[in-house]
Amino acid sequence: MATAEVYVTSTCPFCTMMTNYLKENNIPYKTINIETDQQAAKRLVETTGQLGVPQTKINGKWIIGFDPNRVQQALKG
Repeated sequence: MATAEVYVTSTCPFCTMMTNYLKENNIPYKTINIETDQQAAKRLVETTGQLGVPQTKINGKWIIGFDPNRVQQALKG
């Protein structure tokens, strides 16, 4: 199973919802905090054109915001 990358900030409630969802569904993930990692923030904007969080990458697909249905779709490939 692919490891999800979740781009977050420290104060984002939807980021917490996303990481909790991944945890509850046993989906491996790593978090990248764009507040503390400015390079990651820059790469995120260059890649997706958006700075809002959470942004989650699974199997090469980007999910903007907390969207469990899109997470499941991305996991299917």
